Amino acid sequence: MQLDPNVKPENITETYIIQIKGLIQGVGFRPYIYKLATDLRFTGYVENRNDGVLIVVNSSDYKIKEFVKLIKRNAPVASEIRSINYSTAPQQVFSDFQIVKSKNFSNDITDVSPDIAVCELCLDELLNDSWRFHYPFINCTNCGPRFTIIKDLPYDRVQTSMSEFKMCKKCEKEYIDISDRRFHAQPIACADCGPAYQLIAPDTNISDLEQIISLVCNLIDKGRIVAIKGMGGFHLCCDALNEKTVSRLRSSKNRDSKPFAVMFSDIGELGKYANTNIKEKQSLLEWRRPIVLLEQKKTLARGVNNGIKSIGAMLPYMPIHYLLFEKLKAKAIVLTSGNISDEPIVIDNITALDSLSMADAHLLYNRSIQNRVDDSVIRVINNTARIIRRSRGFVPSPLNLRLNTDHIFAAGGELNNCFCIGKGNQAIISQHIGDLKKIETYNFYKEVYEKYCRLFRFEPEIAVHDLHPDYLSTLNAKKMGIQTIAVQHHFAHIASCMAENDLDEKVIGVAFDGTGYGDDRNIWGGEFLLCDLNDFTRLKHLEYLPLPGGDKAVENPWMMAVSYLYAIFGNDANTISEQLFRTIDPWKIEMVLKNIQNKINSPLTSGMGRLFDAFAAITGICTEASYHAEAPVRLESYINHQVSETYSYRISNDISFKPAIIQVIEDIRKKLSLKTIVTKFHNTVIFAVRDTLLELSAENNVNKIVLSGGVFQNSYLSTKLENILKKSNYKVYVNKKVPCNDGGICLGQLAIAAKRRELSCA
Repeated sequence: MQLDPNVKPENITETYIIQIKGLIQGVGFRPYIYKLATDLRFTGYVENRNDGVLIVVNSSDYKIKEFVKLIKRNAPVASEIRSINYSTAPQQVFSDFQIVKSKNFSNDITDVSPDIAVCELCLDELLNDSWRFHYPFINCTNCGPRFTIIKDLPYDRVQTSMSEFKMCKKCEKEYIDISDRRFHAQPIACADCGPAYQLIAPDTNISDLEQIISLVCNLIDKGRIVAIKGMGGFHLCCDALNEKTVSRLRSSKNRDSKPFAVMFSDIGELGKYANTNIKEKQSLLEWRRPIVLLEQKKTLARGVNNGIKSIGAMLPYMPIHYLLFEKLKAKAIVLTSGNISDEPIVIDNITALDSLSMADAHLLYNRSIQNRVDDSVIRVINNTARIIRRSRGFVPSPLNLRLNTDHIFAAGGELNNCFCIGKGNQAIISQHIGDLKKIETYNFYKEVYEKYCRLFRFEPEIAVHDLHPDYLSTLNAKKMGIQTIAVQHHFAHIASCMAENDLDEKVIGVAFDGTGYGDDRNIWGGEFLLCDLNDFTRLKHLEYLPLPGGDKAVENPWMMAVSYLYAIFGNDANTISEQLFRTIDPWKIEMVLKNIQNKINSPLTSGMGRLFDAFAAITGICTEASYHAEAPVRLESYINHQVSETYSYRISNDISFKPAIIQVIEDIRKKLSLKTIVTKFHNTVIFAVRDTLLELSAENNVNKIVLSGGVFQNSYLSTKLENILKKSNYKVYVNKKVPCNDGGICLGQLAIAAKRRELSCA
């Protein structure tokens, strides 16, 4: 649709103010408005404010309505318009249309753009004949760094890491040229005026880019490790087919078995090693460029995933990635976070040279990273992309809720921590922080919180935290000197899913994970809850069993298996355990049994994650775990989709899988295939949940089911359970926009606190 451009100043009758809110800064929105307005011969101006984009134009009422429609229809791809409002203003007369200097208007804020992968137009210029040929920081209004370089709002060059780079005349000409793709692109740069790379290796310090590319590729192809400064932090890189180098990298990072992410040169090369469906390809190719968990088709170096039948795959998203793959013989490279295991990703050059000393060379650049972000992780489950780790490309885009979240700080949990702040009706979730038990990660947590307060003009009045009294996130919230609200862990899981699905009524929530502090001071994790956003009632749960050794049992699944065996076989558990766990010293088994019998350091747990641990140990698939949730991850690699049988279970006041464990041991003795046993076990859990919900739904007259918690990252379990429930005419809701693991509970905490405040004020 086009408007009649034949409008003359003397025919203009009104001045209009248009206020636009949403993700509209850092995505080429002002240049888009400028082009649209000048094409239509409107006069006036557009400006960024920290609360959005403001447009003032001279027009008639009819044409302003059409203008608003056009704005919505053709907005930049990475933008997201949340609202457009317009009204008349005192008459002003303008001679032309301009982009004016941004203003800091109030404590309201606009959405901040996440970082955007290099676009096709810039990529074409990078790899073909142009005056930015091979310039590794090429960008335009449609792509490039955003959140990782921003210091403050509104989003202008002076407020970013680019402030120290003065534009040359050629870049400035593009920047002010309305017809140019880089019109008002804040990170605009070229080889004459922008950031530059530097390669540091023993006895080597190179600044010539072509030499750098050649040497880095040569190092990787010869089995070396290179630390590469990425968009949101450093990566450690090596040939993904070189077993010796991958093993050295794993040892150097102190990362025992957790899979490494792999970057492939293109979608075709990726297809040689992993199976992909349409949704997975869409996720791989979208502008966020996340890591996508895929089914492995062809093996890389075994050390990449250590027997897990999946690959965390991604495609190039920075110009430097494409330049490297032009010359690399290796078409698949490990690209893992540049850190020591479980510490925050390194972002500055000096620290990288010191703490990433396992690298044979360091590829640095001289632009600072303001906000560190890891790569995001996606998994397509039941034909829907679901976030497993929410970071680069997604952060800090807010979620819009139906609740007033203003001035609420949600502290999150302990593992996979993210926190959340409330502004108006928005939930602004931090990037992935990590495990707060590490002091370095806890310091990162506090650092990011201070940045969010400044960037988003946030002043907390309420701090909501996990019920667990010893979580550092809890202790930090209590030190803030403001009103605090404690929220039970699994209630927060369910509320996170309710919030993102706009649910504010009674639901039955199924919260399955490994650990969460319960109202009765036991460890929960296999919960059926009747919830609204204000409160919950615990309807049923997995039966309680001792967790011998407490947290130590999480790292040693065989210990939870011994607990199940003792609950089933009593004193005979010792003999059975020794038969099953031949790699475990008998005296250790005996000690665990004594602790269970004497109730020493053996708190009660109802965790579904612990059931999966026990089963993985009993089958011999994983008796000792080197990273969080390794046992259930390994179990999923044994799924056989052709198996439909189940084991037995008991549903009464609680839910018991003891009958299933007995039958599993019988099948092991019969030497039934592990794939059959593992799949039967998964099917057992699925049908036990289905049958429990049939009972609870009828009793409570509720047919909306919410599934959340880290166990639901299991694709087979989630897909089959969701489909079975839908066939039974239940409405099923899952986490998609935030992780179902502990990275999402801050959203649930925020929603609960907002709802309780709303009810208290009613």
